[in-house]
Amino acid sequence: MSMIRELLNTKGHEVFSVGPNAPVREALQEMIAKDVGALVVIDGGRPVGIVSERDYVRKVVGEDRSAEETSVADIMSTRVLFIRPEQSVDEGLALMYDKGIRHLPVMEGDSLIGVVSIKDLAGSCIGKRDFIIDQLENYIVGGR
Repeated sequence: MSMIRELLNTKGHEVFSVGPNAPVREALQEMIAKDVGALVVIDGGRPVGIVSERDYVRKVVGEDRSAEETSVADIMSTRVLFIRPEQSVDEGLALMYDKGIRHLPVMEGDSLIGVVSIKDLAGSCIGKRDFIIDQLENYIVGGR
């Protein structure tokens, strides 16, 4: 069973973030520059929300607001769910599916140590599946 810690050790621990008072346009530019779909919103060193491309489309474009005049705090998701590094990738996928989210901060104690996306978790499962298939094929072919 793959663990979140193992995934982060492979993927990296870098967290891309923005402050709650930043204009949405700044958050979008950061997402583009980092090629990510969401940023953790940090205030006083603690995660207070997540802002995503989806938030922008629904709450700025969909409500005909200005990305320059709207703050991240006005559109971010404030219910921050997280996962611990000792939890499994399967637990992360189940949580994301159940709550309809695509990004999970990884918390160790009170420290934010990374972020995983549904793409990261699905890729980990696919990689593990492919490895098992290869091992089974080698066993079957080698067993003749």
